Amino acid sequence: MTFTETLRKENQDVYEAIFNHSFVQGIGKGSVPKEALAHYIKADYEYLNAFMYIYGIAISKSNNRGDISFFNNQIDFVLNSEVHPHNNFCEQIGVSYEELQGYPLPPTADHYVKHMMYHAHMGSLAETIAALLPCPWTYLEIGQELMHDYQPAEDHPFHPWISFYANEEVAEITMQMRDMLDKLAADASPAELEQIRIAFRKSCQLELSFWEMAYTCEVWPVGDYVKV
Repeated sequence: MTFTETLRKENQDVYEAIFNHSFVQGIGKGSVPKEALAHYIKADYEYLNAFMYIYGIAISKSNNRGDISFFNNQIDFVLNSEVHPHNNFCEQIGVSYEELQGYPLPPTADHYVKHMMYHAHMGSLAETIAALLPCPWTYLEIGQELMHDYQPAEDHPFHPWISFYANEEVAEITMQMRDMLDKLAADASPAELEQIRIAFRKSCQLELSFWEMAYTCEVWPVGDYVKV
């Protein structure tokens, strides 16, 4: 069993909770509250902006052109490909993508971003990848699970979203990140392996919390930050 296979096994409980979450199952059933879809897009747009910054930090920690090229390509993927599932949600609620951009991060998304930033700045490249990996990996498996369980036809409201994340491109990105982490983990100390496990587990937990945040339309308890 590879290191990332072990990570996946250790976090089966969180993956199952994600698959069974009301928002995720609602995508499969073709019915998610419009306000939840809007809340998700507002948060995910800013989250993905941060994700690109962390890819940039990963580039700065890379010591070969192959890894640099991979992370650079992932920035391009977020900028030019991952807008398509967002647009699918926007079409279902009749709101333009541009109208849902530029909002402050809700508490959970803000925590998730800062968690990844912490491991990227304070940890190794392996730790950085471990914090990033649950995002593409859980979405890949969500897409595969929903495709298998609901077999959505092309007229399904969320067929574009499901088919996007169930496709080979996301599978390839996930496997490349897993391969990189497996290679780095082979040379990591026991202390670093523990930090990698912590980073991965927390990101899995925060993926689950992100769905809950969107579904409940989570906001700060006393309003957003105040601009001075």
